[in-house]
Amino acid sequence: MASRFKGHQVVAIVVLLAATAWVGTGKFASVGSEEAHAAVSAPDLNEAEASEAAPETVPRTVAAIAPVFIDHAREIRISGVTGADKDAVLAARASGVISALPVAEGDSVNADDIIMTVEGADVEAAVMTAKATLAQRDQELVVAEKLFKSGNTAELQLIKVRADKAAAEAALSQAEATADRLNLRAPFGGIVDKVEAELGEWVQTGTPIATILSLDPIVVRAEVGELDVGYVAVGDRASVRLVNGTRLDGAVRHVARDASVETRTYPVEVTVANPEGTVRSGMTAEVSLYTRPERAVTVPRSVITLSDEGELGLRVVGPDDVAHFASVELIDDTADGLVLTGVPEDVRIIVAGQDLVRDGETVSVKDAAAPPAGE
Repeated sequence: MASRFKGHQVVAIVVLLAATAWVGTGKFASVGSEEAHAAVSAPDLNEAEASEAAPETVPRTVAAIAPVFIDHAREIRISGVTGADKDAVLAARASGVISALPVAEGDSVNADDIIMTVEGADVEAAVMTAKATLAQRDQELVVAEKLFKSGNTAELQLIKVRADKAAAEAALSQAEATADRLNLRAPFGGIVDKVEAELGEWVQTGTPIATILSLDPIVVRAEVGELDVGYVAVGDRASVRLVNGTRLDGAVRHVARDASVETRTYPVEVTVANPEGTVRSGMTAEVSLYTRPERAVTVPRSVITLSDEGELGLRVVGPDDVAHFASVELIDDTADGLVLTGVPEDVRIIVAGQDLVRDGETVSVKDAAAPPAGE
């Protein structure tokens, strides 16, 4: 029997029997299961290993400074010209020959001082006549009243005497007014800048006689642009530098409400004390207007950033180390940096890395030294 089978046939029969026995054990199912289990378990193991091996997300590091709040008065620089506080050209009030001219150019005068007198003998005589007439009417009225009380005159006669006295008073007032027009008086104290008449000259009513300037205070007149006028108010502090280098302190006296049609600028007046009259009218001046102080922070130009909407602001970080955008208003540009209002009180200003963080992002903050002025 054994001779019937060749060697290769015997080998085939052995392999067949072994395969049958293996299938009978059911191990083929467990191999598939184990492989499937291995396939499922392997990713879980990789995730666990990856979670252990991968480092946690590290917050972005930024540098920040604490804001230093100051009361800042914005400076507005404009050009102006000095001028007299008051300027009057005095003219003759009556026609005639100048009989007195007691002033000369450069003299100081007080209010109501006589600048010029015109001859008027007839006017003075009219005043004396009016005074005499009034004195007579006074006596007539005294007598008429006594007679009326005693019943020796009619009431109508008393009324007539009273009317005569009133007419005499009016005539005297008119004569005195005419006499007063012979004298030309200073309307205010100041300096006689010009004298345009001579003693003995015949003048008509309205002829210019003298020019008087009031130089204390001296007034610097300038114009401020329409973008800046809203920051200027009466009483604001001002500094004036004259063309010769002299510096003076003053205050804003007037801000016009109506702009110049040609320049669209608003006239302003600054008054400066000038008790000695050393500052002359007509000098070129540079005026610095200081607005009302505002609570502000000075920051380097490099820290300014824009929001997604293009709004000017800063990146700031609060006590919770969460960064966010703070909208601010620029009120001045100085050599030390930009002066801003609207900076929150309880934040730090990010000065390095501000363009890399977003609102709501938690950051790691390190203190930074204040950048150099004007950076």
